Amino acid sequence: MPLRSLLATVLLLTSGTLHAELRQLTFYHTHTGASLEVVYQRDGVYQDEALRAVDDFLRDFRNGEEHAIDPELLDVLYEIKTLTGSHAPFQVISAYRSPTTNEMLRDRSKGVAKNSMHLHGKAIDVRLTDVPLSRLRDVALELERGGVGFYPGSDFVHVDTGRVRRW
Repeated sequence: MPLRSLLATVLLLTSGTLHAELRQLTFYHTHTGASLEVVYQRDGVYQDEALRAVDDFLRDFRNGEEHAIDPELLDVLYEIKTLTGSHAPFQVISAYRSPTTNEMLRDRSKGVAKNSMHLHGKAIDVRLTDVPLSRLRDVALELERGGVGFYPGSDFVHVDTGRVRRW
């Protein structure tokens, strides 16, 4: 291989690693006070260790049960963060809910779905301190990537990866 071709190949290969696309999210859990900063995707590949850390962090805080969190939900959050220009961590109010927790919440409130997307690791209730709640809702709706619920009285937006709908 001529030196020029070899050099071009080396530059091409190294330029890809020098400019890796990283998808990073930062979370603060409002009920536990815990924080997590994680690169969950690198060059379009989900990072298994990071996904396990997310599963642990977003577990049912009431009883400690874990469930796999849909990586597409992380992508939705990443897109929201990018489009809003937020530099704040996502404040998590609720993510995965065990069946026991979901039933308990259903008994206390009529606004909790029997087959909630939270049960499947496909929903999260969040806010960003540097983005107005209505802007967070509007950006989530514009993405058309799933359900969006607006709860200004409770100061959060519900985002899920189910069918596109709003409430």
